[in-house]
Amino acid sequence: MSSNDDFTIRPLRTFAAAALLACMCAAPGAVAAQELRDIRPSEGPLVLQSRGSFYVGGEQVDKTAVEIGDLGPDDQITIHQMYVEYMVPDGASKVPVVMVHGATLSGKTYDTTPDGRMGWYEYFVRKGHPAYVVDQIGRARSGFDQSVFNNVRAGQTPPDEQPSLLRLGDRFGSWTNFRIGPEPGQPFPETQFPVEAAGKLSRQSIPDLLGTSRASNPNWKALSDLAWQLDGAVLLTHSQSGPYPLESAIIDATGIRAIVMVEPGTCNAQVHTDEEIATLAKTPIFILFGDYLSSPTKLPGPSWEDRFNDCKAFKERVDVAEGDVRLLATADTGTRGNSHMMMMDRNNLQIADLILAWIDEKTSR
Repeated sequence: MSSNDDFTIRPLRTFAAAALLACMCAAPGAVAAQELRDIRPSEGPLVLQSRGSFYVGGEQVDKTAVEIGDLGPDDQITIHQMYVEYMVPDGASKVPVVMVHGATLSGKTYDTTPDGRMGWYEYFVRKGHPAYVVDQIGRARSGFDQSVFNNVRAGQTPPDEQPSLLRLGDRFGSWTNFRIGPEPGQPFPETQFPVEAAGKLSRQSIPDLLGTSRASNPNWKALSDLAWQLDGAVLLTHSQSGPYPLESAIIDATGIRAIVMVEPGTCNAQVHTDEEIATLAKTPIFILFGDYLSSPTKLPGPSWEDRFNDCKAFKERVDVAEGDVRLLATADTGTRGNSHMMMMDRNNLQIADLILAWIDEKTSR
């Protein structure tokens, strides 16, 4: 594990220059797509044993011609499947790590950063861990069930039964909520987020077509099944998906070697029963938060400080059950400026080293 000195912030520009770049990124029409010329060259060859993709779960259901989209007769489609892409390093001997993105995003979260640096997907592989990156069910390459929208369009379902489509905006959903800065276009003085690439983060946004209020989330079982198929894995989640591994472990913890929750939207401290807490106490859990937790998100709902306190209460319950939970804010290590998107921050590889050291400690026994 890196020492606290390794986490010292090294400012790359003055606050004024950063603010100017940030304002440029926040201006309407200023967004530019990430281009090939933005990508930083790798330090050396990435040697793999294998790479590929597959799906976990899914069920075939009958649909009417209207639900399918009026292309031919009634038929079947598959829903609730989870897309997984992976890289296995040559000579891999460490535990696989499954990476799950947060709200209105996709597996791109863990790939090349918005400003072109190496993401956690590649870095974990270079550190000897097979990495499996998913798209949440209902998002990106996992697809979604279009039936309800087509039924509403055809007048067969009332419009108020159509689910809301969630997408986070740039100024508040990302900038203030992800704690890049206290106000849109204004970065924190020590921000680690590459503010000049904020517009490129916007390109990654994908509407969530499943919503966040479902009592039973198909991602939970899919992750439990994936960990079992891998014969043991660490589930690493972020934000909206933060609490997913807890639900996955309650379903079946057989394949879940450890859990890493990066800034979870909730730890559901008061939701889990004592029996569920006893189950969760059997799996090592690392919960990691960034900086500026008290900064207002400018959105409805709890602050990130509230969420941290919820996870603190969760840890206290698991501690009583003699479990193993580490709860940490990066500022406690001497690091300042980490945003909600710490896998994209300028010191993202240092943060990855912190997580990897914990994983290796908990899974090498």
